[in-house]
Amino acid sequence: MKEHLRTLWPYLWRYRRGLLVGLAALVLKDLAAAVQPWLIGRGVDAITAGFRWELVLGFAGALIGLSAVKGVFQYFMRVIIIGISRDIEYDLRNDLFASLVRLSPDYYRRMRTGDLMARATNDLNAVRMMLGPGIMYWTETSLTTLFVISVMLWVDWPLTLAALLPAPLVSLSVSYFGRRIHRRFEHIQKIFSDITSRVQENIAGVRVIRAYVQEESELRRFELLNRSYIKENLRLARLSGLFTPLLQTLVGVMLLIVLWVGGARLLEGRISLGHFVMFNTYMAMLVWPMIAFGWVVNLMQRGTASLARINEILQEQPTIAAPAVPRRVPTPLRGEIRFDSVTVRYDGRVALEGVTLTIPAGATVAVVGHTGSGKSTLVQLIPRLLDPTAGAVLVDGVDVREFSPQELRRQIGFVPQETFLFSATLAENIAFGAPDASEADIRRAAEIAGLGPDVAGFPDGYRTLVGERGITLSGGQKQRTALARAILRNPRILILDDALSSVDTETEARILERLVHLMRERTTILISHRVSTVRHADRIFVIENGRLAEQGTHAELLALGGYYADLYQRQLLEEELEAI
Repeated sequence: MKEHLRTLWPYLWRYRRGLLVGLAALVLKDLAAAVQPWLIGRGVDAITAGFRWELVLGFAGALIGLSAVKGVFQYFMRVIIIGISRDIEYDLRNDLFASLVRLSPDYYRRMRTGDLMARATNDLNAVRMMLGPGIMYWTETSLTTLFVISVMLWVDWPLTLAALLPAPLVSLSVSYFGRRIHRRFEHIQKIFSDITSRVQENIAGVRVIRAYVQEESELRRFELLNRSYIKENLRLARLSGLFTPLLQTLVGVMLLIVLWVGGARLLEGRISLGHFVMFNTYMAMLVWPMIAFGWVVNLMQRGTASLARINEILQEQPTIAAPAVPRRVPTPLRGEIRFDSVTVRYDGRVALEGVTLTIPAGATVAVVGHTGSGKSTLVQLIPRLLDPTAGAVLVDGVDVREFSPQELRRQIGFVPQETFLFSATLAENIAFGAPDASEADIRRAAEIAGLGPDVAGFPDGYRTLVGERGITLSGGQKQRTALARAILRNPRILILDDALSSVDTETEARILERLVHLMRERTTILISHRVSTVRHADRIFVIENGRLAEQGTHAELLALGGYYADLYQRQLLEEELEAI
């Protein structure tokens, strides 16, 4: 637990001055509260000795003044400490998001989106509650208890010791229930992550669910998770519900001891009436700290359990990171790319093995091969979305691992197989990699990508909202938007990973025609299953089972009579059949 809490020290230190002021207000508030019963006792003794209105008014005025002072300090205590907990929540959320952004893609293959969302929302809120109300009430109850017991010991230590006989039971209860609450809350947070993941997956895959008529099945699965979540929360509620009454019972026993022992000492004349009233007032003051202590223990255990889950993200290191002293990326790059005996293994399988090939600067090359052969893995190595297990990828003669990944990626336009659009306008999606682009630049990129005619039919043109993940667009429109995004960056290396698979061959031909001028000025890598897309490339590489099986021009590969020639013949046959 201490290791997890160390994460918070930099944040607490950042706001140390405010925390000191808040804690000072808390101490002064508790001191004012601790003086009140003592003043009441003195007043009772003074009035008992001889009633005078001056005495009554004097003690009443003093009590009102103390209450006002206590109220002022209590106000500043809450405003400052709760405010700082919000500031720390803000900083922690920013750092958590920054960690998520810099983590490598392989991390997201291991983690579920819903689980990460649960940590960034529910767990973060639990940490804030620990830092705000948790720390504030923990300190307040501890100080109140310390002040009250100190004064009670000073006034009558035998009676105080008798009243504190149940105290060891309080400590044992806090220790026992605290551990169980911590474990129970950890389990609850895991179930909450499962629920969040299930909701996220169902929303993302709602079309598939409806297409396969699985609404009832998904409802039943969600209901089981939801029932489990409620069941565990009820178990936690029963545990917390047992904890608070137990503390109240122990406080009641302490009050009973004071009444019994203190009453006997009063009758025997060992203590005055004022001291007896003061003792009972102090015992009444201990009721709230004892009750609040149970609530605070609950908050602290929830907070530490959630902090442990957040720390897992904060402490995760990206597998792809910049070297300690990165080499400067030439601006602009020439764009020569060389794969030197590259092997990639991940998830227990070999994706690429011993691939050696060279792509000249400014050349347009194509990579073909059957599904799962390693084509996408090959091109992901260039912008360092993956690192090779063995061998090296060199850009302009320098191993890409010597560059800062961010600086290298600024020179690369990459359109992946899975097109992702943000819930924003079409123009904002196109300009995602170039936020300073003008409207004319956005239109030009869209025209080259073949998106212009489609935009003309949209109600708000380039200001049309595309919905979450571009749900309002067709597959072809989404791909062309992603292509326009890459074109707008004016990259030295352009990678199109099956980027035109959702458009028809006629539209694809028009887009490639517009890209010809653009591709002449930069190194371009095309991945496609269509021969019509790759036939005009300067060089074509065929990847089979993670190995480089063939390479050459379109004519050379046809003469070779291998995989590429077979692919060409099959696509010719398909075109002939479609023409019938």
